[in-house]
Amino acid sequence: MQNQAFVILEDRGVFRLSGPDTRSFLQGIVSNDVQRVSAERAIWAAFLTPQGKYLHDFFLAESGDGALLLDCEAERRTDLLRRMKIFKLRAKVELADTSEDWCLAALFGQKALAALGLPQEPGGAAAFGGGLVFVDPRLAALGARAILPRARAEDSLQAAGFAKAERDAYDGLRIRLGLPDGSRDMEVDKAILLENGFDELGGVDWQKGCYMGQELTARTKYRALIKKRLLPVEIDGPAPPPRTRILLAGKDVGELRSSVPGQGLALLRLEALEGAAPDLRAGGARLTPHKPDWVKF
Repeated sequence: MQNQAFVILEDRGVFRLSGPDTRSFLQGIVSNDVQRVSAERAIWAAFLTPQGKYLHDFFLAESGDGALLLDCEAERRTDLLRRMKIFKLRAKVELADTSEDWCLAALFGQKALAALGLPQEPGGAAAFGGGLVFVDPRLAALGARAILPRARAEDSLQAAGFAKAERDAYDGLRIRLGLPDGSRDMEVDKAILLENGFDELGGVDWQKGCYMGQELTARTKYRALIKKRLLPVEIDGPAPPPRTRILLAGKDVGELRSSVPGQGLALLRLEALEGAAPDLRAGGARLTPHKPDWVKF
């Protein structure tokens, strides 16, 4: 891997949220504490159904003028905007889709954070290239994300010493670390945050008070109801398509999610991980699961 590499994330979009009620509006509908967002701090959060099921996840960062920038899935941004407007009511908030003006980049490699002057701490943020850059709020090991003016994003990154890389290089790192990528890895209206690492990865604030789906999310944690986890797997053989069922001795124990050659993410029943080296199969491939250091069962 390059010491400093970047990938333009064409599958991501950007909203700009401004107005005096922006933070109080978001605080009531997302899983994390929006008051923590500042020029020096970005967060990861989710928007849930009233039943606590996953709808959207996104990153929130503060722009130079004090507005909030929301980094979300591009193909699903219309649905996210529609759902947010339902809760806007009379709140003084302006919601604008600025995806044509801004683009997202993933910045990774051994020296990526040092080259950007960022701390080895999830969420640390700074101004950069006419936009902003922040350490991935989930794990610093994944590197950083940048929200940049689209017209000069690549020039800004190359001037900072970053080399353009293939998307699989970034996805391979993300998958090895066990981090989900939106609805590629979390099934809409079905996934539960705590099955997908939101607790350990800082995507839920347990002290902030009420938000959509908060009661059931808290109940899942405090009653220890988690029976599945999203985990990285080595794939021995051709990678099956996403959503392929995973079998153990003929029994359905999970489902494959996103993958690159040789590795993928899988939602697995914890009972399937008991014992040594479970013989997991998906399509014509054998899967070997791994538990990242940050995962707590």
